[in-house]
Formats: sequence, C-alpha cells, structure tokens
Amino acid sequence: MNIENILVVSPKYRELQELIEQNQVDKNFRFLPEEEMKDELLEWADAFVAFNTKQDYDYSKVKWVHSLGAGVDRYVFKKQWDENVLLTRTICSFGQRIGEFCLSYLLMDLQYHVQFRKQMEQKNWQPITPKLLSDQKVVIFGTGEIGQKTAEILSNLSVQVFGVSLSGKEKEYFQAVYSVDQELPILQNADYVINTLPLTEKTERLFDETIFHQLSNAGFINVGRGASVDEDALLKALNTQHVRFAVLDVFKEEPLPTENPLWTHPSVLITPHISAVTTPVEAVECFVETLRNVEENKPLRNQVDIVKGF
Repeated sequence: MNIENILVVSPKYRELQELIEQNQVDKNFRFLPEEEMKDELLEWADAFVAFNTKQDYDYSKVKWVHSLGAGVDRYVFKKQWDENVLLTRTICSFGQRIGEFCLSYLLMDLQYHVQFRKQMEQKNWQPITPKLLSDQKVVIFGTGEIGQKTAEILSNLSVQVFGVSLSGKEKEYFQAVYSVDQELPILQNADYVINTLPLTEKTERLFDETIFHQLSNAGFINVGRGASVDEDALLKALNTQHVRFAVLDVFKEEPLPTENPLWTHPSVLITPHISAVTTPVEAVECFVETLRNVEENKPLRNQVDIVKGF
C-alpha cells in the first residue's frame, strides 16, 4: 500500500509532530487538534491517525486509519466500516501498565492499606494478618494481549489465574479459559474479577446482574470499557456484598458526571482512565513501525478484525 499524505489529529499533535520529525518519516503530514478537523481534509489524506475523536468522519475517503489507543470501539462499535479501509491500533506497554495497575489494588486490599490508614488516624493499634497472593483466585475477562500480560504478572507471583474470553481458547498463564457463552462456575470462588475486554456488541453490558449475582464478596476491577458494565447492577451487587469493592478506571460516559452515585459509594475507587495511558513516544514508535509494515505489505500484528471489533 502506498501512503503519501497523513493526517494526524490529537490534543498532543505538537508532541507527535516533533517525535515523528525526529524519526525522519518522509511523508506529507498535517498535524492539528480536533477542533480544526474537517471532513474534507480526508479527501487529501491517504491515512488518518487519531486517538479518540469526538465526532465520526467519512473514513472511506482514506486507505488506512490508525488508532493511537488500544481500543477501536470509537471507530467500529455499532458502526458500518468500509472493508477497503485498513484499521490498525496501537500496541505498546498497555498490558504491563494494566497488569501493574491491577496488582497494586490487589496488594492494597490484601495488605489492608485502607484499614491500617483508618486505624492510624484513630491511633488504634490493632494487628490484622495480611493475606497471601498465592491464596487468591483471579478471573480475568479478556485473554488478549492485555489480559494475558496481566495474567503473566499475577501468575508469576503465584496467583491462581483463570480466563474468560469470547473464544474460550486456552492461553498461557491461565490455569483454564472459559467461553463467555458458557456457565462460569469459577466465579463462585473468585476473590477478584478483572475486566480487560474490548467493547463489542457481545460485551456491551456483559457485567450485569446475572454475572454479579454469581460472585461472593469479590473485588471487581474494570480496565476494559465502561459500557461493558451495567452500573445499576454493579451498585446493587456492591450493596448486597456480592461485590466487596470496585476499582473503576473506565466508564460509559467520560468524564464521569458529578451526579453519578459511583462517586460517593464507600466501596468504589475511581481513577480517571489512566490504567493504560498512551505516551506520545510509544504512540509514535508503533505508528512508524506500522507505516513501514503497511508500505512493505508485511503482516500486521495490530490489524483490527472488523467482524470481531478488536
């Protein structure tokens, strides 16, 4: 595929421009924030590069669209995609970042950080024995690159890790992998459930009352997509002790509206979609590598399967 004109749209367009120029990419570029983006610019471009646009554009005008993030639901979820347009996504340290993010909250819980902070404020000397990672059962929904890296990090610390995926195929670092369509008895004994799934029509509101009702005092961490969780069902599960606490990094609506009851729930911890930040350096590295592979017709490990949606 021959690519000459590339349109880059991002709030960090100046940083991206500087980094791409340092890589001496010999192409015609236009860098701009989305406020200056117009659909007619796509008539000039061969390729469109962006993170998470606020509007939809006519991507059929270009040959290739590259997402600066891991998720591509903004482009394909409940939308028609021109099969003649190549869609790729960014692959970088997301798995490592998310794995460490999840591990930090497991350790916070197992080591009673919150409880000891409260006791310190009360000047209350009350020993509590921390729990071991090796005694914990974790179920990770999503066994792709991010889920598998998270499983690797946890299993290397002797955590018992089980997976749930759309295919149910066995993967390394999981003791067993279940299909999302089958019965999931493993949930009854899960200490923690982690969601890393992309947003597709199959995963939208997947975590509903049926799923949460199977849990028993488990911790829930969502680093996948907010729209995969039924928030009312989660709140009900928190109030009935099916879910003991929830760490939520992603939401259907972001920023999370101030009136949303999740903000004030005592068993919820909210982070502002930071579990897997795309740094400009990593974004450019992946883009440059993908551009090279596209032009040389090499296999693309980051090509999106439009049918699957990821």
